[in-house]
Amino acid sequence: MKRWTQFLLCFLLSAGIWLVHNLSHKYSGVVNVPVVAHTSLLGYSEYSRGSVSVSARCQATGFRLLRLNHSSKTVTVTVNPEDFTPAGDGVFTISAAELVKYVPAIFGEDVTLLAFLSQNFSFSFDAETFRTVAVKPVYSASFSPQYMADGPVKLHPDSVTVYGNPLLLSSVNEVLTKPFATGELDNGASGVVRLSQPSGLRLSMQEVAWSLDVVRFVEVRTRVKPQPRNVPSGIEFSLYPPVAEAVLKCRFPLRSDPSSELLFYVDYNEFETSPSGRCIARCDSCPTDVLEYTLEPEVFDCIAVEEERR
Repeated sequence: MKRWTQFLLCFLLSAGIWLVHNLSHKYSGVVNVPVVAHTSLLGYSEYSRGSVSVSARCQATGFRLLRLNHSSKTVTVTVNPEDFTPAGDGVFTISAAELVKYVPAIFGEDVTLLAFLSQNFSFSFDAETFRTVAVKPVYSASFSPQYMADGPVKLHPDSVTVYGNPLLLSSVNEVLTKPFATGELDNGASGVVRLSQPSGLRLSMQEVAWSLDVVRFVEVRTRVKPQPRNVPSGIEFSLYPPVAEAVLKCRFPLRSDPSSELLFYVDYNEFETSPSGRCIARCDSCPTDVLEYTLEPEVFDCIAVEEERR
C-alpha cells in the first residue's frame, strides 16, 4: 500500500511538472475580452453603454491564454475620440487597424496579436447635455528686475466642454484652473494645471497646458498732451492738467523712440456721461514695442464751455 502511495505521489508530481513545462511555452489561440470604451466624444457619455466582446487570435503562454479565456472581467480601455467613426444613433465604430494600438490595454503587455476576428467593433454611448465654456487661469507671477510678461497666460486648450444637468449647466459661464504661481521669472515658463470641476458636473478634460512668455523691458518716461476728441462745434473743451507724464515699459533693446508715435485722447462722449466731469485718457496709437503704459495722472478734470457767438 505504501508503494502505491509513493507511486501516485510521483505520478502527480511528474504530471504537474509536465503541465507547468508545457503551459510555459507559447501557443496561439482565440481569446474573447469584454471591453468598455472610455473616451470624450462631444455630446456623449464618458463610458460606452455595456461592453463589447473583442475577439482575436493571439499568441501567449499557455498560462496567459487560459487566464484570458476563463476570465469574465470587463476591461475598460481609454480610446482617443478621433479613432471612432460615427455610425448614427449614438453608435461609434473603431476599425481593427485603429484598435491595434490598444492591444496591450485589452489583452496585456505579454500577449502578441495575430489578427482580430472582426474588421470593426461598435460601441454605444448615451447622449448628454453639454455646453462649451472658456477656461480662466487663476495664477500669480513675479519677475526678476526689468522683466515682465509679454501678454497674458496662454492656455491650451482655452475652452472645455461641461456635461450634466441643464439647470446646473446654465449657471456655468467659465471653468477656473486650480491656483498656480511662478516666481522671479527672467524667461518663459510653461506647465500643466488641473481644472476646478464644478459641483455635480463633468468636464471633458481634467487639466490644460499653460505657457507665459517673458520679455526684458526698459522704462521710458515722456510728457504727453492728451487731445480732445468728438467735441461738438461751438464747444470749447479743456483738460486739466493739460500735460501728463507717460511711463512706458518698452521691449529691450529699443529700436526707435516710442514717444514720437504715442497719441492720447479724451472722448467728449465719455465726458457727457461722467457724473463727476472727470475722464480717463486713452491711447489711440501705441507702438508695438510698448508692452505697457501708465499715465501720471490717470484721470483728467474736463471743462466744457460754449463758445461765444459773434
